[in-house]
Amino acid sequence: MITVKEYRGHIRNWEALCGELEIDKNLSREAREEAILIKAYETWGYQMADHMYGMFAFALWDDSEKKLFCLRDQFGTKPFYYYIAEDGEILYGTMIRQILEQPGFVKELNEEMLQLYLTLTYVAGENTFFKGLKKLMPGHYLIWQDGKMEITRYWTPQFHPDESKSLEDWADEIHSTLLDIMPEVKAKDETVESFLSGGVDSSYVLAVSDAGEADSCGYDEERFDESRVAAVTADLLGVKHNVCRVTPEDFFGVVPYVMYNMEQPLGDASAIVFTLGCNAAAQHTKICYSGEGADEFFGGYNMYRNAERYGDNLKTFYVGNTMIMKEDEKKKILKNYYEGVLPIDLAKGIYEETEGLDPLTKMSDVDIQIWLEGDIYLNVDKMSTAAGLEIRMPLTDRRIFDIASRMPSRYKVNDEQNKVAFRTAAAKVLPEEIAFRKKLGFIVPIRIWMADERYNQDVRAKFHSEMAAKFFNMEEINAIFDDYIGGNSDNWRKVWTIYTFLVWYEEYFVKR
Repeated sequence: MITVKEYRGHIRNWEALCGELEIDKNLSREAREEAILIKAYETWGYQMADHMYGMFAFALWDDSEKKLFCLRDQFGTKPFYYYIAEDGEILYGTMIRQILEQPGFVKELNEEMLQLYLTLTYVAGENTFFKGLKKLMPGHYLIWQDGKMEITRYWTPQFHPDESKSLEDWADEIHSTLLDIMPEVKAKDETVESFLSGGVDSSYVLAVSDAGEADSCGYDEERFDESRVAAVTADLLGVKHNVCRVTPEDFFGVVPYVMYNMEQPLGDASAIVFTLGCNAAAQHTKICYSGEGADEFFGGYNMYRNAERYGDNLKTFYVGNTMIMKEDEKKKILKNYYEGVLPIDLAKGIYEETEGLDPLTKMSDVDIQIWLEGDIYLNVDKMSTAAGLEIRMPLTDRRIFDIASRMPSRYKVNDEQNKVAFRTAAAKVLPEEIAFRKKLGFIVPIRIWMADERYNQDVRAKFHSEMAAKFFNMEEINAIFDDYIGGNSDNWRKVWTIYTFLVWYEEYFVKR
């Protein structure tokens, strides 16, 4: 007998699977997806994920073989954690807090992670900030039987450029594939809204969806406020536009809530705004579309246009989308610096997998395997879950990635533009001024707000606290803070990354 012990996610191709596996399509979603997991395991065994599209992490118990089978989807959209207790038992779950509460868990800080965090601003790789607690990585499954654990990688991003197609061919394939996917992303009886920024990804998703409302975040500071551009898109597409106006008081007030629900520190300032957006959207919907995945798949970041210039030198420094502090600076500010704990080591295996491929492909693969899992998908999952909101990401799909994996890099970026083929596809349903609008990113006015004495009192207090003194050389971190307050706004990321760690540490090791 197979039992579903743990599951979070959304299986997109449930209708086709119900037909193939002879499951009643009229079951409730919960009963239907549990039945799919059980029947898929019985039919395809450890290869079951090859037949499933969507977002999922789960644990199945095989009672006949006394075996636990745990699996995380190919991109890591849903988290999965495990811990081997002193008595040899395995603790596991899709939330860290549910593991912390189980008998046998010993809560200890894994201080080495701080060293990586100060460079990346997120928790990358299989280790976590809790000693002994590990992440099951994307595209992996875990088997626990007779007190022994075996972890296997069942899916690896692979790239095989196809030179036979034109730009229009690629755009047509992206568009037709997305149109095929969209009916799977929601059931006919579900009502969905869509997050909308000023960018092409969310605009494209909204344009091909049946969402009747769009949700944006905005600021009083006009130069940061993409909600004005989003309003134009929403009006063009004939959907109602809801705007969550974010104030500095809202932003700083919600930081402890975010770090608690994130379960590990995250120094991505946009996560705070995203949280407020989720909380606002959850007041009038239970499901929202979002546009994550396209940037990493199709060359969306401006830095990708420097890929050829970096060349083979990439493998010496590029470990993902952020690089806040270098090793010499961390040696100065940390009380305990661990030689040999280097961010670049997280990417070594990826560079081995992409040996012989072009620099853009290497950068993209690093971000797909490290940045997406550690930052973007973590943020989406944790903060939507905390709000009681379900987010579905149509562009994060193996069928979309399959196109990107075959697309030559010249159709992703050129000297003038990023995401070239993807934007060309989006232009089939959007005006060119939206489809080809310059990428701004999810910008936040934090570099202004955090320098304001009205809003930075907790930041200042944390930087002078006994808690900070456990980990940091106080003169060094306060010199960074003072330099930022004095006008060096480029230091805001360093200040924010230190601060978010301290807020998280207080939530999990001081208050609880």
